[in-house]
Amino acid sequence: MTEPLTQAGSPGAHATPSPWIVRYAHLVAPGARVLDVACGHGRHARFFAQRGAQVLAVDRDAAALATLADCAGVETRTVDLETGNWPLAGERFDAIVVVNYLHRPLFSHLRAALAADGVLLYETFAIGNEAFGRPSNPDFLLRRDELLSLAAAPPDPLTVVGYEQGLTGDAARRAVVARLAAVGAARAWPPPLVEPACAPER
Repeated sequence: MTEPLTQAGSPGAHATPSPWIVRYAHLVAPGARVLDVACGHGRHARFFAQRGAQVLAVDRDAAALATLADCAGVETRTVDLETGNWPLAGERFDAIVVVNYLHRPLFSHLRAALAADGVLLYETFAIGNEAFGRPSNPDFLLRRDELLSLAAAPPDPLTVVGYEQGLTGDAARRAVVARLAAVGAARAWPPPLVEPACAPER
């Protein structure tokens, strides 16, 4: 069971998508099939659906998923990702998004479910966050460089486009986090670092 987060709250508490996810959302093409893992009330599912993606939002909280019932482009499934077999066996996704969630036994399944040219966007709490609040259990905190190890795992290492880890926030709410944006080896090189329409003119 995932340790509750200090930030957990009502559907409106986190309606705004993570700035990290927004920053690298351009790597996910319109029409892409996106998996939003442990999506909660679906702020990232909504965000990618609004960008033209077809999103599968999964969570064990049926009530939270119900808030997505009228969201065009979003399919929901109530699944417990931490017990039993991987519930999405045989399915592939152009992008996988994981925010504020960590269950290490899923790592190999997430990699296997990612298309050869797909995008992995991952952001959650890391070791050191216990000094600032929940989560504080090391089972729910990424180790130093752990997301880099996830990206580098054989047989098909991902190409890291963006990565950062460390202390974030202000005096009111500090946290220690790690963030990864990576693409499959089949993705054309070089991947754009910014939204193409926002690229500076030469």
